[in-house]
Amino acid sequence: MEQAVIAALLLVGLIIGAGVGASYARAKRGWKDYQTIRTTVPGARRTAWLAIRAVVTKIGVIALLLVGAAAYAAAGSDHERADPAPTTTVTPTPTPTPRSGR
Repeated sequence: MEQAVIAALLLVGLIIGAGVGASYARAKRGWKDYQTIRTTVPGARRTAWLAIRAVVTKIGVIALLLVGAAAYAAAGSDHERADPAPTTTVTPTPTPTPRSGR
């Protein structure tokens, strides 16, 4: 009977130990992953801000070009503001006079 109790306690201890050991290994891996991510976050944050700044700069340049083009189109070209084009003048033609002798 003593051997059965010892075997049962050993089995219960083995099951509990396996569960605790697996939980400890999972917690240790999680902590290691957390530390790794924690050290890489500042670099990733810096990279993200650089990418955002590049995109905002490109959008700003495109917006300025569009506003400039719209302003130019609204104001009209310089050709339209030049002096008026010369108009055609009608030159009077002499009326034919009857010739004598014919």
